[in-house]
Amino acid sequence: TSLTYEEAIMTLHDTYDPNNIFAKILKGEMPSIKVYEDDVALAFMDVFPQSEGHTLVIPKLVQARNLLDMPSDYLGQYMLKVQKVTRAVEKALTPDGLMVSQFNGAPAGQTVYHLHFHIIPRWEDKPLGRHAEGGMAKPEELEPIAEKIRAAL
Repeated sequence: TSLTYEEAIMTLHDTYDPNNIFAKILKGEMPSIKVYEDDVALAFMDVFPQSEGHTLVIPKLVQARNLLDMPSDYLGQYMLKVQKVTRAVEKALTPDGLMVSQFNGAPAGQTVYHLHFHIIPRWEDKPLGRHAEGGMAKPEELEPIAEKIRAAL
């Protein structure tokens, strides 16, 4: 189903929902397979991975739906954490390349309205899965990959 112009704009500029899935993960109300956490950011395995090692990095202590909402004075610290986790994913999995992406609004592909960056390892001979359309990975499949990334931090 396509969104109307008004609905699309709302996905960019609506009120933050403190009950979104990532907010629940931050509050410990939903499980996640964490790879990194400090006072600025939380990184965990994407349960709908587009590639082996697909990791998400979300900011803590802010209620930002997307990059447009992120307080400027917090952005630098957060991006340093995105880079730190990206380096760990690269070290742990030695992909041919890395895709680091972030979506703003439903028309751009955003499905969870809490700012997050995707770190997606890429290999020349492996096709990329579609965003949020693959099957849900089992924790026992993700945990060994998460352990490699944690060890590389």
